Amino acid sequence: MTRNGFTLVEMMVALLIFGMLSAAGVALLSFGVETRGRAAQRFDDVAALTRMRSLMTADFAQAAARTHRDSEGRVLPAFSVGADGSIGLVRRGWMNDDGYPRASMQRVAYRVKEGRLERISWPRIDGSAAGEAALVDEVVVIRVRMLGEGEWREVWDPEDINKLPQAIDINIEFKENPPLRQMFLVGTGGA
Repeated sequence: MTRNGFTLVEMMVALLIFGMLSAAGVALLSFGVETRGRAAQRFDDVAALTRMRSLMTADFAQAAARTHRDSEGRVLPAFSVGADGSIGLVRRGWMNDDGYPRASMQRVAYRVKEGRLERISWPRIDGSAAGEAALVDEVVVIRVRMLGEGEWREVWDPEDINKLPQAIDINIEFKENPPLRQMFLVGTGGA
């Protein structure tokens, strides 16, 4: 009498092979999902850096030699840099598509707060409340140098408070990403 079928040993070997293939498939799938998540995070980081560079390029290129006042009425210089790397200026070219009664100039500043580089903008140049927007996260420190009268300076304190630097060099250190160095012309770049 002939019996067709598998022996117990053959079934055990088949289950072992199936188990190994299944484990390899699950590992490959989880690796793919993890890689996709990391890639999406990196794309988001690159997009945030691109937005930051675009805003800074526009703001510094449109810098105006105009003093402004803070909310308490004190006169502030046209371009200021704080010891913490914060930067303040007035820029031209603020689009007014909605026709609001406001100037085409805008007061803006950059600062690091709680590990985020923020851009602060004011609806009025003199004495109004500010609005802020986070640009990039995980910032440890920002270092700034300005080019003025042919030399790089750590501190911007010209005799004329309306004077702008020719260029600005910004170094940003991040927690996990490599440091980023950017140089921008300010206003007309001293032309």
